[in-house]
Amino acid sequence: MMIPGLSQHASLLISALLSVVGLVVLIARFRMNAFVALVLASLAMGIAAGMNLSDVATAFQNGVGKILGGIGMIIGLGTLLGKLLAESGGARVVADTLIRSLGEKRLPWAMLLVAFTVGIPVWFSVGLVLLVPILFTVARQSRVPLLVLGIPLAAGLSVTHGLVPPHPGPMVAIGALKADVGRTIFYSLLIGLPTAIVSGPFCARWLAARHEVSLDGGPAAALTAANPPGSAPGFGLALLTILLPVGLMLMATGAEIALPKENPVRAGVMALGQPLVAMTLAFLFACWSFGTARGFNSEQILKFTNDCVGPVAGTLLIVGAGGGFNGVLIASGVGTAIADMVKDLAVSPLILGWVAAALIRVATGSATVAITTAAGILAPIVAVKPGTNLELLVLVDGGWLAHAVACERRRVLVREGVFQPDRDADVEDVDGDGDGDFRGGAGAGAGAGCDRLTQTT
Repeated sequence: MMIPGLSQHASLLISALLSVVGLVVLIARFRMNAFVALVLASLAMGIAAGMNLSDVATAFQNGVGKILGGIGMIIGLGTLLGKLLAESGGARVVADTLIRSLGEKRLPWAMLLVAFTVGIPVWFSVGLVLLVPILFTVARQSRVPLLVLGIPLAAGLSVTHGLVPPHPGPMVAIGALKADVGRTIFYSLLIGLPTAIVSGPFCARWLAARHEVSLDGGPAAALTAANPPGSAPGFGLALLTILLPVGLMLMATGAEIALPKENPVRAGVMALGQPLVAMTLAFLFACWSFGTARGFNSEQILKFTNDCVGPVAGTLLIVGAGGGFNGVLIASGVGTAIADMVKDLAVSPLILGWVAAALIRVATGSATVAITTAAGILAPIVAVKPGTNLELLVLVDGGWLAHAVACERRRVLVREGVFQPDRDADVEDVDGDGDGDFRGGAGAGAGAGCDRLTQTT
């Protein structure tokens, strides 16, 4: 559909801009589920571009199939692993060990490392429910201001959620931009930890001096952690299970770089490091380390994994709809219009990607929606600007710098959401983006699993 007085490409770009703005408004203003908002934005984009409804539907379906074919199983397996981590008490063991090792004077750093480590295999909302009881217990025993410990915890979970595979957002960007998983993991850890430090312990001291949260009664008392199960895994075994898929994918990247193609070891290591293979092996290992070795029988393990099917389904809907939106952008010609517009501009795709992802992230509050939408916008740009570091572009797509400037937002989430005593749910994800909207209060335990959450990343 041509806008009078404008060229076809300009009309397409304005239509794309309006569809993204509409997406943001539906999620941020009307609190619409992100999956439904993405479907409506895709339909509006296709119609505005002059496509037939049947063509819009076909493009959307193709986009959904393309993205879910690559990462659907990875998201599911990662969720199941996180559930077993929760039920086994492994998260509590990792937290206690790191806190004891670093000492009371370094408690903010300990909470950051705990959250960063536990946040690798579990979603933000699940990690929050797992670690909030530990946060209250440590704060009560040490008399350290709650925000001094809570903000580093939120920072560690937030950074891993937005940057580190196999979380859905980074995996979507990797698929859309055709980046290398192992290199992305390496860069995400290299960049993500300093980012979490800046927006965590450094930011916490400044904010805690201006805001105070009481530990007397209410959810603070209800969420004080109990002792971990007697059969909980040891620290080394828990850490090995958490980091196993990450290690396998990093090994594959190292073998690809260091070994010649004809080397049989290279082929074997790269096969083990394929994301689907790595996550499958890690989950099977977790069935032993977090399952049967902890005294759980096969029926209990089956129940734990079935409990996570609902949240996984919601996640896949959102990720798939993001792929469908990208498919409509490409089929409508918006991708070509964007590429033609920026190919002669002396602006790095890294800057363009950061601006797009950060604006959508701040406006919607959803890292997954921001990454998915920005990846669809950036894919045609990368095609006409060779030489761009795709792995860094994935991290830029995650809005990593936005985490560093969002300390105040994290303070509000910790103070105004988790500490509301008169709500029933622990963490409620109103818009279905998986970040958690923190509408809940008391009642979470250290072993709470993803069945307790209405969240879908």
